[in-house]
Amino acid sequence: MAPPDVVQRIEQLRHLINYHNYRYYVLAQPEISDEEYDLLFRELQQLEQQYPELITPDSPTQRVGAPPAEGFAKARHPEPMLSLDNVTSSEELWAWRERFMKLLPQGTQVSYVVEPKIDGLTVVLHYENGLFTLGATRGDGFVGEDITNNLRTIRSLPLRIPLDPDGPPPPARLVVRGEAYISNADFERFRAEQEKLGHKFTSPRNTAAGALRNLDPKVAASRPLDLFLYHIVVIEGAESPPATQWEALHYLRDLGFPVALDYCRHFDDSEFDALIQYCVDWVNEKDRLPFVVDGLVIKIDELALHDVLGHVGRVPRWAVAFKYPAEQAITRLLDIVVEVGRTGVLTPRAVLEPVFLAGATISSATLHNEDYIIEKDIRIGDMVIIRRAGEVIPQVLGPVKALRTGEEKVWRMPQTCPSCGEPVVRYPGEVAYYCENTACPAQLVRRVAYFASRPAMDIEGFGPKQAKLLCDKGFIKEIADIYTLKAHREELLALEGYGEKKVTNLLNAIEASKQQPVTRVLTAVGIRFVGPIIAQLLLDHFRSIDALAQASEEDLAAIEGVGPRIAQSVRAWFSHPANQRTIARLRSYGLQMALPEEKPEPDALPLAGMTFVITGTLPSWTREEAKAIIQQYGGKVTNSVSRRTSYLLVGENPGSKLQKAQQLGVPTMTEEDLRAMIGLQ
Repeated sequence: MAPPDVVQRIEQLRHLINYHNYRYYVLAQPEISDEEYDLLFRELQQLEQQYPELITPDSPTQRVGAPPAEGFAKARHPEPMLSLDNVTSSEELWAWRERFMKLLPQGTQVSYVVEPKIDGLTVVLHYENGLFTLGATRGDGFVGEDITNNLRTIRSLPLRIPLDPDGPPPPARLVVRGEAYISNADFERFRAEQEKLGHKFTSPRNTAAGALRNLDPKVAASRPLDLFLYHIVVIEGAESPPATQWEALHYLRDLGFPVALDYCRHFDDSEFDALIQYCVDWVNEKDRLPFVVDGLVIKIDELALHDVLGHVGRVPRWAVAFKYPAEQAITRLLDIVVEVGRTGVLTPRAVLEPVFLAGATISSATLHNEDYIIEKDIRIGDMVIIRRAGEVIPQVLGPVKALRTGEEKVWRMPQTCPSCGEPVVRYPGEVAYYCENTACPAQLVRRVAYFASRPAMDIEGFGPKQAKLLCDKGFIKEIADIYTLKAHREELLALEGYGEKKVTNLLNAIEASKQQPVTRVLTAVGIRFVGPIIAQLLLDHFRSIDALAQASEEDLAAIEGVGPRIAQSVRAWFSHPANQRTIARLRSYGLQMALPEEKPEPDALPLAGMTFVITGTLPSWTREEAKAIIQQYGGKVTNSVSRRTSYLLVGENPGSKLQKAQQLGVPTMTEEDLRAMIGLQ
């Protein structure tokens, strides 16, 4: 059994990775560098490899990105849009080759295609009998956003294929993947024009992503967007479908798609040394390209081998990305300011003398935490080395001590929250400082949004946009104020876009949330480390929030699956007067504060004594809904398959649990089978 601190670290890593996936893939507003993200991801991979029983279907290692944003219709991809593993050296490239070669029969002929890794927004295009019918973003790799109307504005996108009447006949169905981008020259012209109008644009990628994810197609039409297509996802009804990636690139070009063939190279396996040298040398060429790249992609050329090798977790075995070192510059550290996140984490940020780096003017950078600043001996007034890692997020690497004048100032984390003035705390074994005040203004919008979110109180029609608006208008000053919004009905009706029906639906959804079980209430208040699973563990033991609030740190830590870190966090949260007031107010508004007193006899329920594991995406239930239904009918849900597992509930795109169940002889069932078993049709 995994130690509690490992369970907690895995849960924390998943939360962090999912958050940064959302920032990068959905909002196109990353907060950390590629290198920092890779460190988090690799740590999670290593822990899951060490404790495979902790792998869950919703782990970031089993998926490929982040959920679609609000505002666009959803578009399900016919196949997962996988991301790539990264390598940064010739040794890692050789190691990649060695890994996949072990999986192929001896004597298998292999060759490679090397392509530029365009730094843009991934798009997936659908064609039916030659006609462009749908365009989507990558989204979470399984479901993207329908941006068809925005993509239609890109002049290089063929609305019907082939463009040349003498080209190959169109297949009955074709789905292709590519990258939307803006060339360097077009971006410079566009930026200069916009600066005259008082508008500022910092990078080609963000400008392209912002245009395609804008609900108004006129925005996309106003920007010099372009495309490169590089991968056939689905092809049906073609006379002679390509057998290799090299053939696929030529086939796409012949159909009329823009393809970066001039920048692609083909290598036989006997030329792998030359392939590596080409990748290493390319670092000197990339800045001379007419578009921004963040590396190269090396793919096995033979498409049949793609099926043989398959993928592991979120990445294919048949391709890898070769990344380059980040760019650096030296500038002065003017100040260190502290920002407060949703969970109360205090993060120091460097205020820099503006410096131009990797195509953008940098005036701030991450400093991670106080320990990092102390370890690097970074002082206010220092000349510091900054790196624009992944060509997106800058970070301070350290000071240039030889340039010190003696006037530099040592910095330490403030002992009170810069937003609300409450004392901050740092727990043993952690690098972060926390503000535990749920009424802290800096945390308010994100706490309110989380409270109403699907994993928490699941208030329909109440998302991040609504949270920000209602907080900005002063209707919500702490999370309990959500349940006083009915007193502001007339003021809500006066807001732009808030008609009678919308306001009524919102207030009804808030009222309905009062019937959500106490486990969701405990999840929603945002105690650090307490998600739905930990909330259930705590309430299974204490039965009510009142009893939990009175529990000692020792009592909490003694619960299996909780441990000292979570116990400390829960005890600190309930000790704070502002949080006690929040609970009292939520109780007064009628929210559930305890588990039901009467429970049906377990033996009388159809799933009594059975243990289930869930994998894949179910047709009509989320994983949490399926878990709740199984528990309602007497069953138990665990995260890992073992010989004691009664059934594996299997949905679409199942993970490695299906293979393990087959190895152990554990029976599988579908959602339909489960419905029949419990008489729920």
